[in-house]
Amino acid sequence: MSRDQATRADVCALAIAECFRDDGEIMVSAMGTSPSLGARLAKSTFEPDLLMTDGFNLLLRRALPLGTAPSDQDVEGWMPFGAVFDTLWWGRRHVMMGASQIDRFGNQNIACIGRWEQPKAQLLGVRGAPGNTINHVTSYWVPNHNVRALVAKVDMVSGVGYDRAAALGPKTSRFHEIRRVVSNLGVFDFNTPDQRMRVVSLHPGVELQQVIDNTGFELVVPDGLDTTPVPTPEQVRILRELDPQGYAQKEVVE
Repeated sequence: MSRDQATRADVCALAIAECFRDDGEIMVSAMGTSPSLGARLAKSTFEPDLLMTDGFNLLLRRALPLGTAPSDQDVEGWMPFGAVFDTLWWGRRHVMMGASQIDRFGNQNIACIGRWEQPKAQLLGVRGAPGNTINHVTSYWVPNHNVRALVAKVDMVSGVGYDRAAALGPKTSRFHEIRRVVSNLGVFDFNTPDQRMRVVSLHPGVELQQVIDNTGFELVVPDGLDTTPVPTPEQVRILRELDPQGYAQKEVVE
């Protein structure tokens, strides 16, 4: 495959970028390789006003290639740790997190596998997922779509799903939005009457049955499914500049 040809990883990066469309001047926190690449593609193309940090405390004026340290000319502001929480509680943030498990209502788990009292595996911990999900827009990235990741019920709730947000009452649920779930197989949302996960599009070469077989619950499947857009040659060129080492290519399972 030539360097100029779009890959499944490129399709995923563009789908991730589209999660941030129309966000405008808002802070973006993209956790992980593909989310970082997709957010940088969005800032480099159709959402130039997105605010992004270097992952520590510096606001950047442009999207840098993955793994590149900012120079003085790349920095346009300072974002100390406390200011991140002020932005979070204000709601002017869109975070894309990973999901070791996610269920039909968007409850997400990054804490542990198995019972909390005696887990089979200890993961990252709950981290900031509860605060993120009840205060501002959240999206998720699943690089390996399978029945262990998309489950009927998560072992531990880290990020709050639509059913739990509704149970917390209208003062909480009105700030709650899970924008998209992007996996290596397709794009999903919760725009259904009961806010269950719905298939939005399938990546090129992916069949619906493949998605159904690799999901641990029943998805909402609309008539006339779309195919996830493939990046244009110009977008592929930008992606290669933003990820010269091909980190995202190694992350996506085809």
